[in-house]
Amino acid sequence: MVMTEYTVDRSIPATDDNVHSEWDRTIEPVADVESGDTVSFRCRDAWDGLIDEDTTAQEVPDALAQREGGMPITGPVAVEGARPGDVLAVEILDAEHDDWGWTTFRPREDEFGLLYEEFEEWGLHYWRLGDGVGEFVDGIEVPLDPFPGTIGLAPVDETGRDMGPPHDAGGNMDTKHLTAGTTLYLPVEVEGALLSIGDGHAAQGDGEICGGAIETPLSLDVRVGVVSDRDISQPQYRMPSGSASRGDVPTYATTGISNDLMEATRKATLSMVEHLQNEQGLSAHDAYILTSVAADLKINEVVDRPNWTVSSHVPEDIFPA
Repeated sequence: MVMTEYTVDRSIPATDDNVHSEWDRTIEPVADVESGDTVSFRCRDAWDGLIDEDTTAQEVPDALAQREGGMPITGPVAVEGARPGDVLAVEILDAEHDDWGWTTFRPREDEFGLLYEEFEEWGLHYWRLGDGVGEFVDGIEVPLDPFPGTIGLAPVDETGRDMGPPHDAGGNMDTKHLTAGTTLYLPVEVEGALLSIGDGHAAQGDGEICGGAIETPLSLDVRVGVVSDRDISQPQYRMPSGSASRGDVPTYATTGISNDLMEATRKATLSMVEHLQNEQGLSAHDAYILTSVAADLKINEVVDRPNWTVSSHVPEDIFPA
Protein backbone atom coordinates (compact mmCIF):
# COMPACT_ATOMS: atom_id res chain seq x y z
CA MET A 1 0.00 0.00 0.00
CA VAL A 2 1.32 3.45 -0.91
CA MET A 3 0.73 6.00 1.82
CA THR A 4 0.48 9.67 0.89
CA GLU A 5 -1.14 12.69 2.48
CA TYR A 6 -4.26 14.01 0.80
CA THR A 7 -7.66 15.50 1.53
CA VAL A 8 -10.84 13.87 0.25
CA ASP A 9 -12.95 16.37 -1.70
CA ARG A 10 -15.99 14.14 -2.25
CA SER A 11 -17.22 10.85 -0.79
CA ILE A 12 -19.57 8.54 -2.69
CA PRO A 13 -21.26 5.93 -0.46
CA ALA A 14 -22.53 2.70 -2.02
CA THR A 15 -26.20 3.52 -1.45
CA ASP A 16 -28.84 2.31 -3.88
CA ASP A 17 -29.03 5.78 -5.44
CA ASN A 18 -25.28 5.74 -6.12
CA VAL A 19 -24.99 2.24 -7.58
CA HIS A 20 -25.76 0.98 -11.09
CA SER A 21 -25.31 -2.36 -12.84
CA GLU A 22 -24.76 -1.60 -16.53
CA TRP A 23 -22.66 0.75 -18.63
CA ASP A 24 -24.90 3.51 -19.94
CA ARG A 25 -23.93 7.04 -20.95
CA THR A 26 -27.46 8.27 -20.14
CA ILE A 27 -27.20 7.51 -16.40
CA GLU A 28 -27.20 10.78 -14.48
CA PRO A 29 -23.97 11.40 -12.53
CA VAL A 30 -24.21 11.01 -8.77
CA ALA A 31 -21.57 13.70 -8.27
CA ASP A 32 -19.72 16.37 -10.22
CA VAL A 33 -16.05 16.96 -9.40
CA GLU A 34 -13.21 19.04 -10.80
CA SER A 35 -9.98 17.86 -12.35
CA GLY A 36 -7.51 17.37 -9.51
CA ASP A 37 -10.15 16.44 -6.94
CA THR A 38 -9.82 13.42 -4.67
CA VAL A 39 -12.87 11.18 -4.51
CA SER A 40 -13.58 8.38 -2.04
CA PHE A 41 -15.65 5.50 -3.41
CA ARG A 42 -17.34 2.86 -1.28
CA CYS A 43 -17.82 -0.26 -3.40
CA ARG A 44 -19.98 -3.33 -2.90
CA ASP A 45 -18.73 -6.82 -3.67
CA ALA A 46 -19.54 -8.35 -7.05
CA TRP A 47 -22.60 -10.23 -5.80
CA ASP A 48 -23.99 -7.37 -3.73
CA GLY A 49 -23.55 -8.99 -0.32
CA LEU A 50 -25.52 -12.13 -1.17
CA ILE A 51 -22.71 -14.47 -0.05
CA ASP A 52 -21.61 -14.67 3.58
CA GLU A 53 -19.74 -17.07 5.84
CA ASP A 54 -22.83 -19.27 6.25
CA THR A 55 -23.36 -19.73 2.50
CA THR A 56 -22.56 -23.19 1.17
CA ALA A 57 -21.39 -24.00 -2.35
CA GLN A 58 -24.77 -25.61 -3.03
CA GLU A 59 -26.53 -22.35 -2.11
CA VAL A 60 -24.43 -20.13 -4.38
CA PRO A 61 -26.69 -20.46 -7.48
CA ASP A 62 -29.71 -19.33 -5.44
CA ALA A 63 -27.71 -16.39 -4.08
CA LEU A 64 -26.73 -15.33 -7.58
CA ALA A 65 -30.34 -15.60 -8.73
CA GLN A 66 -31.31 -13.03 -6.08
CA ARG A 67 -29.00 -10.37 -7.51
CA GLU A 68 -30.99 -7.72 -9.33
CA GLY A 69 -29.32 -6.81 -12.61
CA GLY A 70 -25.60 -7.12 -13.16
CA MET A 71 -22.60 -6.43 -10.97
CA PRO A 72 -23.13 -3.32 -8.78
CA ILE A 73 -20.66 -0.46 -9.20
CA THR A 74 -20.56 3.00 -7.63
CA GLY A 75 -21.02 6.10 -9.78
CA PRO A 76 -20.97 7.56 -12.28
CA VAL A 77 -18.96 10.63 -11.31
CA ALA A 78 -18.69 13.44 -13.86
CA VAL A 79 -15.35 15.24 -14.12
CA GLU A 80 -15.61 18.86 -15.17
CA GLY A 81 -13.80 19.63 -18.42
CA ALA A 82 -13.45 16.01 -19.56
CA ARG A 83 -14.41 15.72 -23.22
CA PRO A 84 -14.32 12.99 -25.84
CA GLY A 85 -10.75 12.55 -27.05
CA ASP A 86 -9.25 13.46 -23.66
CA VAL A 87 -7.69 11.01 -21.22
CA LEU A 88 -8.80 10.69 -17.61
CA ALA A 89 -5.95 9.94 -15.21
CA VAL A 90 -7.16 8.05 -12.14
CA GLU A 91 -4.48 7.94 -9.46
CA ILE A 92 -5.26 5.23 -6.92
CA LEU A 93 -4.28 6.67 -3.55
CA ASP A 94 -5.58 4.06 -1.14
CA ALA A 95 -7.53 0.79 -1.25
CA GLU A 96 -8.97 -0.87 1.86
CA HIS A 97 -10.75 -4.24 1.82
CA ASP A 98 -13.17 -5.50 4.46
CA ASP A 99 -12.24 -8.29 6.88
CA TRP A 100 -13.86 -11.03 4.80
CA GLY A 101 -14.13 -12.19 1.22
CA TRP A 102 -15.10 -15.12 -0.96
CA THR A 103 -14.07 -16.94 -4.12
CA THR A 104 -16.35 -19.13 -6.17
CA PHE A 105 -16.19 -21.07 -9.40
CA ARG A 106 -19.00 -22.31 -11.61
CA PRO A 107 -19.72 -25.79 -12.96
CA ARG A 108 -19.64 -27.12 -16.48
CA GLU A 109 -23.21 -26.13 -17.29
CA ASP A 110 -22.49 -22.43 -16.64
CA GLU A 111 -19.55 -22.30 -19.08
CA PHE A 112 -17.67 -19.71 -17.01
CA GLY A 113 -14.04 -19.88 -15.91
CA LEU A 114 -11.05 -21.25 -17.78
CA LEU A 115 -11.55 -24.87 -16.70
CA TYR A 116 -15.33 -24.98 -16.35
CA GLU A 117 -15.51 -28.27 -18.29
CA GLU A 118 -13.53 -30.01 -15.54
CA PHE A 119 -16.00 -29.38 -12.69
CA GLU A 120 -19.57 -30.59 -12.26
CA GLU A 121 -20.42 -28.63 -9.10
CA TRP A 122 -20.03 -25.12 -7.76
CA GLY A 123 -16.97 -24.34 -5.63
CA LEU A 124 -16.74 -21.78 -2.81
CA HIS A 125 -14.15 -20.62 -0.30
CA TYR A 126 -14.92 -18.03 2.36
CA TRP A 127 -11.89 -15.99 3.42
CA ARG A 128 -10.92 -14.29 6.66
CA LEU A 129 -8.76 -11.30 5.78
CA GLY A 130 -6.32 -9.69 8.18
CA ASP A 131 -2.66 -8.81 8.77
CA GLY A 132 -2.09 -8.56 5.04
CA VAL A 133 -3.04 -12.15 4.24
CA GLY A 134 -6.07 -14.25 3.44
CA GLU A 135 -6.37 -17.64 5.12
CA PHE A 136 -6.77 -20.59 2.74
CA VAL A 137 -6.74 -24.34 3.43
CA ASP A 138 -3.92 -26.33 5.09
CA GLY A 139 -2.26 -23.23 6.53
CA ILE A 140 -1.80 -21.54 3.15
CA GLU A 141 -1.77 -17.74 3.38
CA VAL A 142 -2.34 -15.55 0.32
CA PRO A 143 -0.82 -12.01 0.39
CA LEU A 144 -3.41 -9.27 -0.03
CA ASP A 145 -3.10 -6.32 -2.41
CA PRO A 146 -6.59 -4.84 -2.89
CA PHE A 147 -7.82 -3.25 -6.11
CA PRO A 148 -11.07 -2.63 -8.01
CA GLY A 149 -11.90 -5.38 -10.48
CA THR A 150 -14.11 -2.95 -12.35
CA ILE A 151 -13.12 0.65 -13.07
CA GLY A 152 -14.01 2.56 -16.18
CA LEU A 153 -15.80 5.31 -18.04
CA ALA A 154 -19.12 5.28 -19.86
CA PRO A 155 -18.81 4.02 -23.45
CA VAL A 156 -20.28 6.10 -26.24
CA ASP A 157 -21.37 3.38 -28.63
CA GLU A 158 -24.36 1.90 -26.82
CA THR A 159 -26.55 2.09 -23.73
CA GLY A 160 -27.35 -0.73 -21.35
CA ARG A 161 -24.03 -2.51 -21.97
CA ASP A 162 -23.44 -5.64 -19.91
CA MET A 163 -21.14 -5.04 -16.93
CA GLY A 164 -19.34 -8.37 -17.44
CA PRO A 165 -16.89 -7.86 -20.33
CA PRO A 166 -14.40 -4.95 -20.38
CA HIS A 167 -14.52 -2.32 -23.12
CA ASP A 168 -12.31 0.36 -24.68
CA ALA A 169 -12.86 2.78 -21.78
CA GLY A 170 -12.14 0.21 -19.08
CA GLY A 171 -14.78 -1.67 -17.13
CA ASN A 172 -14.37 -5.18 -15.77
CA MET A 173 -10.68 -5.49 -16.62
CA ASP A 174 -9.84 -7.54 -13.50
CA THR A 175 -6.29 -6.20 -13.64
CA LYS A 176 -4.46 -7.00 -10.39
CA HIS A 177 -1.91 -4.23 -10.92
CA LEU A 178 -4.41 -1.40 -10.26
CA THR A 179 -3.42 -1.18 -6.60
CA ALA A 180 -2.60 1.83 -4.42
CA GLY A 181 0.09 3.92 -6.10
CA THR A 182 -0.87 3.03 -9.67
CA THR A 183 -2.24 5.66 -12.04
CA LEU A 184 -4.75 4.40 -14.60
CA TYR A 185 -5.27 6.26 -17.88
CA LEU A 186 -8.68 5.88 -19.53
CA PRO A 187 -9.82 7.24 -22.91
CA VAL A 188 -12.77 9.61 -22.51
CA GLU A 189 -15.67 8.84 -24.85
CA VAL A 190 -18.47 11.02 -23.42
CA GLU A 191 -18.79 14.48 -21.89
CA GLY A 192 -17.72 14.44 -18.23
CA ALA A 193 -16.04 11.02 -18.60
CA LEU A 194 -18.55 9.41 -16.15
CA LEU A 195 -16.26 7.34 -13.91
CA SER A 196 -17.62 4.31 -12.05
CA ILE A 197 -15.80 1.87 -9.75
CA GLY A 198 -16.69 -1.41 -8.04
CA ASP A 199 -16.10 -5.16 -7.79
CA GLY A 200 -13.61 -5.07 -4.93
CA HIS A 201 -10.81 -7.66 -4.94
CA ALA A 202 -8.49 -8.30 -1.99
CA ALA A 203 -6.17 -10.48 -4.09
CA GLN A 204 -6.09 -12.07 -7.53
CA GLY A 205 -3.66 -13.75 -9.87
CA ASP A 206 -3.13 -12.63 -13.45
CA GLY A 207 -5.87 -14.25 -15.51
CA GLU A 208 -8.47 -14.61 -12.73
CA ILE A 209 -8.42 -18.27 -13.78
CA CYS A 210 -11.55 -19.69 -12.16
CA GLY A 211 -13.55 -16.50 -12.70
CA GLY A 212 -13.21 -15.17 -9.16
CA ALA A 213 -10.75 -13.19 -7.07
CA ILE A 214 -10.98 -12.79 -3.31
CA GLU A 215 -14.22 -10.85 -3.73
CA THR A 216 -14.85 -8.24 -1.03
CA PRO A 217 -16.36 -4.81 -0.42
CA LEU A 218 -13.78 -2.08 -0.97
CA SER A 219 -13.12 1.53 0.00
CA LEU A 220 -11.08 3.30 -2.65
CA ASP A 221 -9.65 6.83 -2.75
CA VAL A 222 -8.65 8.20 -6.15
CA ARG A 223 -7.46 11.50 -7.58
CA VAL A 224 -8.87 12.32 -11.02
CA GLY A 225 -7.23 14.52 -13.63
CA VAL A 226 -8.11 15.48 -17.18
CA VAL A 227 -5.25 15.07 -19.67
CA SER A 228 -5.92 16.83 -22.96
CA ASP A 229 -2.61 16.28 -24.76
CA ARG A 230 -2.64 12.48 -24.93
CA ASP A 231 -4.35 10.11 -27.33
CA ILE A 232 -4.95 6.50 -26.31
CA SER A 233 -7.52 4.01 -27.58
CA GLN A 234 -7.64 1.62 -24.60
CA PRO A 235 -6.55 1.76 -20.93
CA GLN A 236 -2.93 2.20 -19.87
CA TYR A 237 -1.37 2.45 -16.42
CA ARG A 238 1.82 3.36 -14.59
CA MET A 239 3.01 1.57 -11.46
CA PRO A 240 5.48 3.41 -9.22
CA SER A 241 8.58 2.21 -7.46
CA GLY A 242 7.47 0.02 -4.61
CA SER A 243 4.40 -1.41 -6.34
CA ALA A 244 3.70 -5.02 -5.42
CA SER A 245 3.64 -6.11 -9.05
CA ARG A 246 7.27 -5.25 -9.92
CA GLY A 247 9.03 -4.85 -6.60
CA ASP A 248 11.02 -1.61 -6.65
CA VAL A 249 10.87 -1.17 -10.42
CA PRO A 250 8.62 1.57 -11.86
CA THR A 251 6.65 0.12 -14.76
CA TYR A 252 4.44 1.39 -17.57
CA ALA A 253 1.75 -0.82 -19.08
CA THR A 254 -0.54 -0.72 -22.08
CA THR A 255 -3.59 -2.92 -22.47
CA GLY A 256 -5.36 -4.68 -25.30
CA ILE A 257 -9.02 -5.63 -25.00
CA SER A 258 -10.65 -7.84 -27.61
CA ASN A 259 -12.91 -10.85 -28.10
CA ASP A 260 -9.88 -12.63 -29.59
CA LEU A 261 -6.97 -13.32 -27.24
CA MET A 262 -4.34 -12.97 -29.97
CA GLU A 263 -5.87 -9.68 -31.13
CA ALA A 264 -5.86 -8.41 -27.54
CA THR A 265 -2.17 -9.30 -27.37
CA ARG A 266 -1.47 -7.46 -30.62
CA LYS A 267 -3.36 -4.39 -29.40
CA ALA A 268 -1.42 -4.28 -26.13
CA THR A 269 1.88 -4.60 -27.99
CA LEU A 270 1.04 -2.05 -30.68
CA SER A 271 -0.01 0.44 -27.99
CA MET A 272 3.32 -0.13 -26.23
CA VAL A 273 5.24 0.45 -29.48
CA GLU A 274 3.32 3.71 -29.95
CA HIS A 275 3.94 4.69 -26.32
CA LEU A 276 7.69 4.14 -26.69
CA GLN A 277 7.69 6.23 -29.85
CA ASN A 278 5.76 9.08 -28.25
CA GLU A 279 7.31 9.09 -24.78
CA GLN A 280 10.87 7.89 -25.45
CA GLY A 281 11.37 9.17 -29.00
CA LEU A 282 12.18 5.73 -30.40
CA SER A 283 11.62 4.74 -34.00
CA ALA A 284 8.97 2.11 -34.67
CA HIS A 285 11.75 -0.40 -35.46
CA ASP A 286 13.58 0.24 -32.19
CA ALA A 287 10.37 0.26 -30.16
CA TYR A 288 9.33 -3.09 -31.62
CA ILE A 289 12.71 -4.64 -30.77
CA LEU A 290 12.56 -3.22 -27.24
CA THR A 291 9.16 -4.79 -26.61
CA SER A 292 10.63 -8.16 -27.54
CA VAL A 293 13.57 -7.93 -25.13
CA ALA A 294 12.17 -5.87 -22.24
CA ALA A 295 8.36 -6.08 -22.21
CA ASP A 296 6.38 -8.68 -20.28
CA LEU A 297 3.01 -9.74 -21.68
CA LYS A 298 0.40 -10.57 -19.06
CA ILE A 299 -3.06 -12.04 -19.44
CA ASN A 300 -4.92 -9.91 -16.93
CA GLU A 301 -8.20 -11.77 -17.31
CA VAL A 302 -9.27 -14.67 -19.49
CA VAL A 303 -12.79 -15.21 -18.13
CA ASP A 304 -14.89 -12.09 -18.81
CA ARG A 305 -16.29 -13.30 -22.10
CA PRO A 306 -16.52 -12.30 -24.77
CA ASN A 307 -13.63 -9.86 -24.17
CA TRP A 308 -10.18 -10.66 -22.78
CA THR A 309 -7.64 -8.21 -21.30
CA VAL A 310 -3.90 -8.46 -22.01
CA SER A 311 -1.21 -5.99 -20.95
CA SER A 312 2.35 -5.21 -21.99
CA HIS A 313 4.64 -4.13 -19.11
CA VAL A 314 7.92 -2.27 -19.64
CA PRO A 315 10.17 -1.39 -16.66
CA GLU A 316 10.95 2.32 -16.77
CA ASP A 317 14.32 2.10 -15.04
CA ILE A 318 15.89 0.94 -18.32
CA PHE A 319 15.62 4.47 -19.72
CA PRO A 320 18.20 7.18 -19.02
CA ALA A 321 17.16 9.70 -16.39
